[in-house]
Amino acid sequence: VAFSAGKAGKVKRLRNFADVQVRPCTATGRPLGDPRPGNAVLINEAAACLAAHSAICSKYRWKMYVLDFFSRLSGNYHRRQWIEFQLTQSA
Repeated sequence: VAFSAGKAGKVKRLRNFADVQVRPCTATGRPLGDPRPGNAVLINEAAACLAAHSAICSKYRWKMYVLDFFSRLSGNYHRRQWIEFQLTQSA
């Protein structure tokens, strides 16, 4: 799972085309591996968004809490769009 600004261009594209290529990378975007094909699903249900947020918080811990704090201060916390990625099996 991941999240982005609700009005970001990538979110608009995912509303029309669910096909994606996912590649592991660093926080700065430096690629760490080969891309894998898959699909992206925009999460809109409150329970699913909460589960996605919990998964991200369990991985990034205090960093995510700091990001949430500043996101709430700026008013962008509730404007997030959560995205679930489903990778396809390689042949």
